[in-house]
Amino acid sequence: MTRTRKPVGRIAFVGAGPGDPGLLTRRAHDALVDADQVIYDRGVPESLLTVVRAEARDDAEFTPAEGAPGDVAKVLISAARSGLNAVHLVAGDPFGHDSVVKEVQAVARTAAHFEVVPGVGQAEGVATYAGVPLPGVRTAADVEDVSALDFEALATAVGRGSLALAVDAGDLAAVRDGLLAAGVDGTTGVGVTGDGTGETQYTTTSTVDSFVAAALGFTGRVVLTVGVGVGQRDKLSWWENRPLYGWKVLVPRTKEQAGVMSARLRAYGAIPCEVPTIAVEPPRTPAQMERAVKGLVDGRYAWVIFTSVNAVRAVWEKFAEHGLDARHFGGVKIACIGEATADAVRAFGIQPELIPAGEQSSDGLLAEFSPHDEILDPVGRVLLPRADIATETLAAGLTERGWEVDDVTAYRTVRAAPPPAEIRDAIKSGGFDAVLFTSSSTVRNLVGIAGKPHARTVVAVIGPKTAETATEFGLRVDVQPPHASVPDLVEALAAYAVELREKLAAMPAKQRRGSKVQGPTALRFR
Repeated sequence: MTRTRKPVGRIAFVGAGPGDPGLLTRRAHDALVDADQVIYDRGVPESLLTVVRAEARDDAEFTPAEGAPGDVAKVLISAARSGLNAVHLVAGDPFGHDSVVKEVQAVARTAAHFEVVPGVGQAEGVATYAGVPLPGVRTAADVEDVSALDFEALATAVGRGSLALAVDAGDLAAVRDGLLAAGVDGTTGVGVTGDGTGETQYTTTSTVDSFVAAALGFTGRVVLTVGVGVGQRDKLSWWENRPLYGWKVLVPRTKEQAGVMSARLRAYGAIPCEVPTIAVEPPRTPAQMERAVKGLVDGRYAWVIFTSVNAVRAVWEKFAEHGLDARHFGGVKIACIGEATADAVRAFGIQPELIPAGEQSSDGLLAEFSPHDEILDPVGRVLLPRADIATETLAAGLTERGWEVDDVTAYRTVRAAPPPAEIRDAIKSGGFDAVLFTSSSTVRNLVGIAGKPHARTVVAVIGPKTAETATEFGLRVDVQPPHASVPDLVEALAAYAVELREKLAAMPAKQRRGSKVQGPTALRFR
């Protein structure tokens, strides 16, 4: 009888880096995606764990590390012997923790296959995010036991260069006393950074004498930077100086639609909160779409005009139902109202013939759409698949240009369910620094399901139609980009934030305190 060999699992000790999920190495990412069991340390931020869980296997088990190094090693070894891939996820670099080194030693005494995946150390990584270089003699360490520090050596490092230590906030007083006792000048510059590389990272600068008081209120792990590099922070700080850093921005779009916008907002330092205001449903009767798809295949149309990503999705879903693909668009030209819609078309392997170069709206498309010519256009019909609540502007304009228009309901938009009570309260009380509206329907529906944004909230709209609707609902429009697109809308909001910062910086201190300007930009100057 042939005996089936039991599969052998692997063990990986993975460095999570200083906290920003974007700083995970590719090898760390691969190990986590392939893991059956992930044991994580308390120093790994919840924000990073959320990202890791979202990308991990559906059946992967996540548990906090508990017990002595030997206990954790036993759990890892047991998982590997059961044929599972086990990961111990630690903050910073694995070998920056004495306890993890002991775990690796315990695993190495067995036959288990293991690897150690380096990560950016917390101390060094956060120092860079705080804008504090570590020139000259540099010492960076992730400290577990402050009592074991060699303060004489640290004092030497400070005297000849810079120092960065990741410690618990409760140990700051012990570090101060140790540095002073070792002869470090009490006036030496110090930076203390909390939530390093996170959305709410904050750095306070002071001196060795005063940094404990300056860091009052900090909790958890913090990074202490000491020495000449701290003095360069004013010029080199980049993470906390991004235009929208710390701004809570309301994005009234579905998660699928909000991806690009939220990513751009995060790149500028904002904290986006996605609140769906509409839900997309199939048309009540599918007959119109059935005839439209048949007409596409039979060559009934010269053009298909897509006005939204949802319209593109609806047509392709109908194509899939009938076993059709992009080849059945042969001979039909495609126009898209904007770049986001065009990208959705390109995702199916088709390049649109027309995208407005100017205003990306119905008027912008009509301005560039050629009138029907019976000689050049033997087929004079246009398919316009769109939402049930679409305006007549586009269809009417095409008809004026001599085209026959099949204005087809491809999908219905219905108002989404109200968001949780805490989000509704934040909207009405000014808990959001800005809101970004990408259509008139997002304005109407947000007000309908959650209430009107507070007067202190910055209102940014994608184009003139959306601005009109916002004004109708009593909202003050602060930001409108010259070009109607999601990237331009985010760019315009970032530019507006920079303007606010410059205005506030130019104000006398008394005027700043009395200024009506709200949000993180204002708070930094008070």
